[in-house]
Amino acid sequence: MLTENGIAIIVNIALALSFALAAQNPISHYWHKVTDPTFRNIYHANAFDLAMMIPYFIVLLVLAVYGLHRYWLVYDYFAYSKNVPPAPPPVANWPRVTVQLPIFNERYVIERLVEAVSRFDYPPELLDVQVLDDSTDETCEVARACVERHAAQGMPVAYIHRSNREGYKAGALENGLKTSKGEFVAIFDADFVPEPDFLRRTIPYFVNPDGGGKIGMVQTRWTYLNSDYSLLTNVETILLDGHFVVEHGARSRRGTFFNFNGTAGVWRRKAIDDAGGWEHDTLTEDTDLSYRSQLKGWKFLYLPHIECASELPVDMNGFKAQQARWAKGLMQTAKKILPKVWKSDAPWHVKAEAFFHLTANISYPLMIVLSTMLLPAMIVRFYQGWFQMLVIDLPLFLASTCSISSFYLVAQRELRPKTWWRTFLYLPFVMATGIGIAVRNAQAVIEALLGKKSEFARTPKFNIEGKQGTFAKKSYRNKAGWMPYAEVLLGLYFSLTIVYAITNENYATVPFLLLFVWGYLYTGAMSLGQTYFARLRFGVNAPEMRPATSGAPGF
Repeated sequence: MLTENGIAIIVNIALALSFALAAQNPISHYWHKVTDPTFRNIYHANAFDLAMMIPYFIVLLVLAVYGLHRYWLVYDYFAYSKNVPPAPPPVANWPRVTVQLPIFNERYVIERLVEAVSRFDYPPELLDVQVLDDSTDETCEVARACVERHAAQGMPVAYIHRSNREGYKAGALENGLKTSKGEFVAIFDADFVPEPDFLRRTIPYFVNPDGGGKIGMVQTRWTYLNSDYSLLTNVETILLDGHFVVEHGARSRRGTFFNFNGTAGVWRRKAIDDAGGWEHDTLTEDTDLSYRSQLKGWKFLYLPHIECASELPVDMNGFKAQQARWAKGLMQTAKKILPKVWKSDAPWHVKAEAFFHLTANISYPLMIVLSTMLLPAMIVRFYQGWFQMLVIDLPLFLASTCSISSFYLVAQRELRPKTWWRTFLYLPFVMATGIGIAVRNAQAVIEALLGKKSEFARTPKFNIEGKQGTFAKKSYRNKAGWMPYAEVLLGLYFSLTIVYAITNENYATVPFLLLFVWGYLYTGAMSLGQTYFARLRFGVNAPEMRPATSGAPGF
């Protein structure tokens, strides 16, 4: 039987062993480092530290504000979930509709588009289809032959070719309106494949006796023919689903302004004319016209239950060109439209949402600034104590980055309630890709702010559906240029920051820094690799090329 002295000896031995083990435990060692108050009352910021930290925190704060706005969109999406348009009554007298198909060098997909429109179950006597062709290559012959073939079969389709690209897509659409006959105008880009009942499902909302006369535009939700083609197309799907589910859903339900996406939608011709028609002083003519029309009092409807299939860019250079065009165009539209929005009689929440919507891409140049400042900021913050860094920096990082995760997870859960959890596997790649395209998009945003004009850079499509098809040996691929080299250099730079973080036992920042490394190296290496090896992609093997279904060249 143990005495009290014996028990005390055993307890003391156990405590001594516990402290000895704890001293050797790397976790406790790291915690001691994080909470170490050594520099708390000794360190004093100098001029260099202030020059680093003040811009660092300003940038981080602005990014956090835009991150919090994503949370606000998610809140609006659920808070106003009951504000969805009811099903319209049956239509007794169908109106006349013009279908515009603007194309530019789209020889691989034009036949697929015209074939899809030819299957519309709309009264043919109330339909006129315009193929608006600005092409400068063999697309002209392919498109003209396709139109003539379908016209001979009774399809009300006309081929309209311009010898110049004045105004680009906006100019082609405006030119088509000169000879259009429809009260309503449906628009489809070359890579879209609308369902036969598309018009029968959208037009009733315009002619609904209960408020249909005030509707100027109806936008449908995009779906994707080649989501599973590669890692890139899976990431693109998640990015676009976030836009079409949460952004469009929240804005339309709350009653704030949202934009026509340039395709897969229907306009009331009067709403186009009332807003001043198509203008081509921005690269996002669709958003520009949308805001001008809504400022005139026209209502827009978003119909997520009506889907329209499309083809995603399969090459990194094409994807980056598309994203840069959107980033630059939105900033151009912000400069043009926001003053009119602020002077309008729109409610404050409409004006606030318009500001965040149109200026969101300012985050890209800020991301580049943050990227270059992370290493010196880490060095300075080391001498301030890691505990302060966790208390101050971490909430701002969570606001600016975790909001992205919640944003896209909500979209996937709404669309795919049984399999949405798989999105967790793609989120690191989604965030890394968003970081990786920051260099190209930052350049586009700065050009817009400086007023530098540029051509409408089209996104090439190659008639790729599912996991089949390839863009090897096909025309239209975008050039890499110097940008990928800058992205690779940034990736290597962030590799050094990881080395510094590990050396100083700042392990908490490593996962975040890895996103920068992967993002910049992935986008840069893929851009360079696909310039010379067009079959390069992740996740699937490139299959054999297949013949065309009709008269287009084999691919």
